[in-house]
Amino acid sequence: MKKVRLGKTNIIVQKNGFGALPIQRISYEESDLLLKKAFQQGIDFYDTARMYSDSEEKIARALSDKRHKIIIASKTMAKNTRDFWEDLHTSLENLKTDYIDIYQFHTPAFCPAPEDGSGLYEAMEEAKNQGKIRFIGITNHRLAVAQEALKSGLYDTLQFPFSYLADQREIDLVHQCKEKDVGFIAMKALAGGLIHHSDAAYAYIGQFDHVLPIWGIQKERELEEFLQYQKASPVLNERIESIIERDREELMGDFCRACGYCLPCPVDIDIPQCARMSLLLRRAPNSMTSTDEWKRKMLMIEQCTQCNQCKEKCPYELDTPELLRKNLEVYQTY
Repeated sequence: MKKVRLGKTNIIVQKNGFGALPIQRISYEESDLLLKKAFQQGIDFYDTARMYSDSEEKIARALSDKRHKIIIASKTMAKNTRDFWEDLHTSLENLKTDYIDIYQFHTPAFCPAPEDGSGLYEAMEEAKNQGKIRFIGITNHRLAVAQEALKSGLYDTLQFPFSYLADQREIDLVHQCKEKDVGFIAMKALAGGLIHHSDAAYAYIGQFDHVLPIWGIQKERELEEFLQYQKASPVLNERIESIIERDREELMGDFCRACGYCLPCPVDIDIPQCARMSLLLRRAPNSMTSTDEWKRKMLMIEQCTQCNQCKEKCPYELDTPELLRKNLEVYQTY
């Protein structure tokens, strides 16, 4: 099994993190099975968040008796200190623990720092002084915020999207984290579901010995897929390199990562899915994309009022209304 050291935290875990966002969509019994099996097979890093509904509670239900053997990372979307402390206390209660290993600001629009007027970073420091958290982290989809966080020297870990579809600026960010001894936690290593070859995704990230990928797991077969790589890690051979090259040619550029930060849409367009339709048409079975439900979703694009709220909120600075229009055009002519 490969292990990874999360920078200056000196936390060492298996190079297979459990992303607990998807378990909010399944029952307690199903999540018990997944979480216990993951632990029994060596997975010791679990990433959750206050906003992932009952994800924290499910982790506690399955693994509270293993607390000293696992690393838990959670997050707060608080914009003020009152909400920060409320989120932290709720997370501690839900997780049935008196400390969180890595507590992260959850995709803030700015990089919290001392004396910025928000009081958020000071609250993090106080929580650490009280022993309620061990390390301070930040997650983001905005490259500029991630770069500022890294440059500030204030953060022990950075969580950021990273896959073999990353551009050079994102790859540079990963290298800079190693240089500054900041733990790098890779979300969306499958690019929000656009990457269908998990072995290629795993092999690519395997090149970066300081990067911890967290895989969003909802089904037992998904868990088993990543567990097998702990026994025999995929390598960048000719077959995998050809897969990566083909996917890069097809997918890189202005594509929607399905992060969901554009939502809610005032006219209820399912933006994260509809903005990816042209890619889904090439990668998903026709039986899936041609359903009445999909037709209804895509036709909702015609109701777009060009309010540009989605464009303003997109962390990747995509022209979302134009992306939706193009995807509808492709869908109607496919």
